[in-house]
Amino acid sequence: MLDHLIFGFSVALSLQNLFYCFIGVFVGTLVGVLPGISPLISISMLLPITFTLEPLSSLIMLAGIYYGAQYGGSTTSILLNLPGEASSVITCMDGYQMARQGRAGPALAIAAISSFFAGCVGTVLIGMFGPPIAELALKFHAAEYFSLMVLGLVAAAVLAQGDMVKALAMVVFGIVLGVVGTDVSSGRQRFTFGIYDLSDGIGFTIVAVGLFAVAEVVKNLENTETTEVFTAKITSLMPTLADMKASVNPTLRGTALGSFFGMLPGAGPAISAFSAYMLEKKITKDPSRFGQGAIEGVASPEAANNAHVQCSFIPTLTLGIPGSPVMALMLGALMIQGIAPGPQVMTRNPDLFWGLIASMWIGNLILVVLNLPLVGIWVKLLKVPYRWLFPCIFMFICVGNYSLNNSAIEIYLTAGFGVLGYILLKLECEPAPLILGYVLGPLMEDSLRRAMLLSRGDPTVFFTRPISLAFILVTVLLLITVIMHGLRKKREKGS
Repeated sequence: MLDHLIFGFSVALSLQNLFYCFIGVFVGTLVGVLPGISPLISISMLLPITFTLEPLSSLIMLAGIYYGAQYGGSTTSILLNLPGEASSVITCMDGYQMARQGRAGPALAIAAISSFFAGCVGTVLIGMFGPPIAELALKFHAAEYFSLMVLGLVAAAVLAQGDMVKALAMVVFGIVLGVVGTDVSSGRQRFTFGIYDLSDGIGFTIVAVGLFAVAEVVKNLENTETTEVFTAKITSLMPTLADMKASVNPTLRGTALGSFFGMLPGAGPAISAFSAYMLEKKITKDPSRFGQGAIEGVASPEAANNAHVQCSFIPTLTLGIPGSPVMALMLGALMIQGIAPGPQVMTRNPDLFWGLIASMWIGNLILVVLNLPLVGIWVKLLKVPYRWLFPCIFMFICVGNYSLNNSAIEIYLTAGFGVLGYILLKLECEPAPLILGYVLGPLMEDSLRRAMLLSRGDPTVFFTRPISLAFILVTVLLLITVIMHGLRKKREKGS
């Protein structure tokens, strides 16, 4: 592992990769600070740019945006009581109260320190568990991959916010969108409705930008709430010795929880942060302190969401199974560059895998330097009205999508998916499972066909192979557990 890391640093420390690492974490911090602009929006907008970059540089930049946004999200939670990211919602409860008490500086410092520690631990875990998982995945055949993808999609639907039935419907809809185009085996067109521009399928950037960027921007325009920023009371960023002692154990526990949930497909950073917060509240001697400015309520969730983000790269890079919508975009960026996701990435593109891991250490260090000294600048950015930002966002969306194929149809399709995404948000249907289904749908179809071809049409191949059977059993148990839980809640309401 040490030799691999040395090789990774030799790649990541090139001037080009350092530049894109800085750009990624800077944009990520900006995205996290500005409410209403998520990593999904920014990564979706920047996907067209990755066409012209080298694979490693583009992945370093996109990854920097993702984990950088977790850092920036704590700033708005503490100073504005408005989470820049969903995973920072729980930080508002104690971070904002600390700001009201004149302790915004220590809250920001503890958030940055715990995030840095968790990010470094998560990066170490990628290096430790990535190679053995990839080695195990190399033994998978088509049947195992199909069953694993089914498990990943069901887990994403079960762990999604809101109604599970709606989430499963979104997964199926995403799979249908993924198979639009020309069938590779027969050469026949499917679901194109005679439209020539759909013969190559619906572009990944079109779906991602429309569902997330356009829809989220339109939804955010509905928010007319005024917010108050506590800026006058930020005097010192240095936490006291008591703050540091009180934050050590919560940071360790949050890092452990976030790392565990990060390796599971479908579990978002918000689940890790909420679980870490509830754990601290449960084991503390005085639970009434939480919600009143407890430093543990800042350290633990911030460590959890950053560890989660880092460890979510493990299933994405080693198995080719994205655990979240952002990871699906990362997977799409790899596919755009012509790199097949899966365990082969580590053997065929070692510079990409180990270079990305090394860049995460560099990026986490840059984030500490950016977040603490530049708090004053981030605070001023919080005062920028959103109505000034969204025209720029739409301009980047239109230019980026048009530049893909120099075709106006790309803009029309993006607008159409933007309308669809807005409708789904209004119907409380999470678009995240849809994008996971869209990415994994073609891969599932390919694995299903290969498995049936190798077994000469025998469907029992999915049950006779032990690993495939294990994945299927876990999927069934997951569904039964959720259904039983739902029935029990209905019974309790009825009684």
